[in-house]
Formats: sequence, structure tokens, C-alpha cells
Amino acid sequence: MLTQAAPDRLTPQPVSAAEFSSLLGRLGPFGRRPCLGLAVSGGADSLALAMLAQEWAQAEGGQTQAFIVDHGLRSEARTEAEGAATTLQSLGISARILPLCDLAPGPGISDRARAARYHALAEACRAAGIIHLLLGHHAADQAETLLMRALRGSGDAGLAGMAAVTETDGLRLVRPLLTMPSGRLRATLRAAGLPWAEDPTNADPHYMRARLRGLRADAAGTGPATRALTDAATDYGHRRALADRVAATFLARHAAIRPEGFLRIASDGPWPAEALSGATRMVTGAAYPPDLAVISRIAADPAGQIGRGLVFGGARLVPAGRLGAGFVLCREEVAMAAPVPASPGNLWDGRFRLPRDESGWPQTQIAALGDDATRFRRVSDLPAAVLRTLGCFRDAATGRLLSVPALSWAAEGETSGRRLIFSPAVAAAGAPFGVVDG
Repeated sequence: MLTQAAPDRLTPQPVSAAEFSSLLGRLGPFGRRPCLGLAVSGGADSLALAMLAQEWAQAEGGQTQAFIVDHGLRSEARTEAEGAATTLQSLGISARILPLCDLAPGPGISDRARAARYHALAEACRAAGIIHLLLGHHAADQAETLLMRALRGSGDAGLAGMAAVTETDGLRLVRPLLTMPSGRLRATLRAAGLPWAEDPTNADPHYMRARLRGLRADAAGTGPATRALTDAATDYGHRRALADRVAATFLARHAAIRPEGFLRIASDGPWPAEALSGATRMVTGAAYPPDLAVISRIAADPAGQIGRGLVFGGARLVPAGRLGAGFVLCREEVAMAAPVPASPGNLWDGRFRLPRDESGWPQTQIAALGDDATRFRRVSDLPAAVLRTLGCFRDAATGRLLSVPALSWAAEGETSGRRLIFSPAVAAAGAPFGVVDG
């Protein structure tokens, strides 16, 4: 009599639908009949994610939309993207290839490619009306992230690794597989008979992640080193989540976000360092948190250090002046970005956006008010540091001031209804750091 052999406990097993449902369910809510965006590279991890997410979405009466980014950096990349699209379509998943045309090999290519990839994915999701984008980062990715940040001297917040959920500019980035070994994702595809592509850069020692991957010597991501690192990231993640809650409570009680692009804090201190860090990122549009040691020192005794103002992390902290008690945190003038064309949807300085439903204006730029702020000192209660950093519209050829939406002012003969919306990429305090326990 023939019997089926019991599964080898040392062999990675496929991820079941129930397991995936449990992991994803903790990161909701996703609403009724959810539409999930899927970031797919054609590699095993994102393809396994797509297959599992499609099964989950169908059970929920929803649907999925896959986006495949073609960075254009390898000659075979387009063929691989088309192959991934074919595989996805065989699973009933609609797939769209997003080509990136402006990337060139050279210094900083990893960071540049990542920024371009996320921008393209965000724009594609926005155009499709999708607010949940699933990413296939797994346990080994989390372990490598922790190692890289530890080598760079990150504090507790950085050692939390990647968040299970990140909310940015109307989009939720969801990583349900952060505790899942990569070997199990490959086993999932093998069980389904699905092919995948291997990106050669994953083993290229020119890249830090590839070197760390070689040091771990754990291709399946099931070994004790990977598990210890992901457990550490989870522990740090819980600490960060608690700190995020404390920061959010403080800001809700003591801070007010103003549409002119600054934040007023009505407390002499001490402040939670995480609150000041998040507020600084909000008013500067910075991609990364400011120096923790500097932030902690200022937050411990802001009133005792303020003087006429403090400059740090691309921001400026000044007394609130005519606005009343407390402090104003605003953009540092010399750190502001160069002007950008006044095109619908354009974001200037990581802070002010021309709404997408506005018409563009030829030969017009979004820029800083700068020296023209002196014209408005008597009619505005805003501190000079805020006035000088307000977004405005200028003639691209002459620099002539055309309008200042925040002050409801327009030059004679100019349209007074032009809008600039304070639209920071990062909230001062959002949902607590998302953690998935293994």
C-alpha cells in the first residue's frame, strides 16, 4: 500500500490561504469589495504575494491590479516584465507595466531607482483610484534592513525596520509578509507550478544588500540568524509604535497645523523627541528623520534654548510672536527647493502642491515669497520666518510676484483664485508604526 510521505519539516512549506488571510487581516481595514494594488517585479516574492492576494481579494468580493515597474537598466528587463504580466493574467490579475525612462546607471542608482519606482507606483495607484498597495518584502528583507540601519548607527526607530503599513500622500503601503521566510514564498509558487525571474543584482556584491545576504548564508530565510533579526525588528517596532502614540497624543493636545505650511506648538516643553521629529519632517518634506541627538536635545528644553530661533534638519523653530504663546516650527529658508513650473499636481519644496484640478499657467513658477515678504509684514500676523517661506506664483522669466494664495493676494490684473495646498508628504503624526508579529 502506497502512502503519501509526511512533509519534511526542514523543507519550506507553501503559504496557505488561511495564513495569508490572517497576516493581511491585521493590517486593514480594507473596506467592502476591496481593490488592492500589487507591486510586482517578476521575482518569486512579489509573484507569490500577487497569487495569495488575488485569492484573498476574490474571497472578499474584491479585485486586484498589478503594477510591474520596468527600470530599463537591463536589456532583459522588458522581456521579464512582459513574462510577469503573462503569468499574472493567467491568474486573473490585471497587469500594467510602468516603464521608467529617465534612470541611468551610476552613483546612487539604488536610491534613485527606489525613489522613481515608488513615485511611478503612487501615480499609477492614484490614477486607478487605489489606496492600498501591497509590497512583497519578506523576513530576509526585514533582516537586511535592520543590519543596514545598524551599520549606519540608527537609533531605536530605525532598527524597527520596515513598517507593515506606511501611509503617505493618500496611499497605504502594506507589507503583510515581513515575517514570512522567502523560501516559503518560493515553495508557494512551486506548488502552483508558476515560474519566476531571478534578478542578478540580488547577488551582485556591488550592492550592500547583496553583501549582507551573502554573510547571512540563509537563502531560504528560515535560519536562526534571519529569525533573530526579524524578532529584533519586531521588538523595536513595538517600541516605536508606543513612541508614535505618545507623540501623536502630544501633538493633538499642544500643536496646531496651519495651512500656510507651519506648525505652532503651545507648550514650553519638554516635548517627546518623536513629536518634534515628525513635525520637522512635515514642515520640511524630508524623506528621512532629522538627527536624533539634535532633536532630543532641543525637545528636552525648547524654551531654554530658543533665543531668537533654532535651525535644524531643514526647519526653523522661533517664538510664536504675534500668534501668542509657544513656538512656531517652519521651513528653513536657505534649505528650500528651487522654483518649479506651475503645472497641475506639481509639488514644490515637498510642501505646497498645485491641485490637480487646477489649470496650469505657462511661464509661471511656484517659488518662495522670500524678500517680497516685507510687503506683507503689516497686514499679516505671521512671523517673518514663515512669511519668507510661503509658496507663491511668479513670472518664470522675470521673477515678478503674481500671487500669494496663503495671503489671498494677487497683483493687479492677475487671477486671485489661484490655489496652493499645503500637502506634506509625511504627516507630523499618523497611525502608530505598523508591526506584524510572527
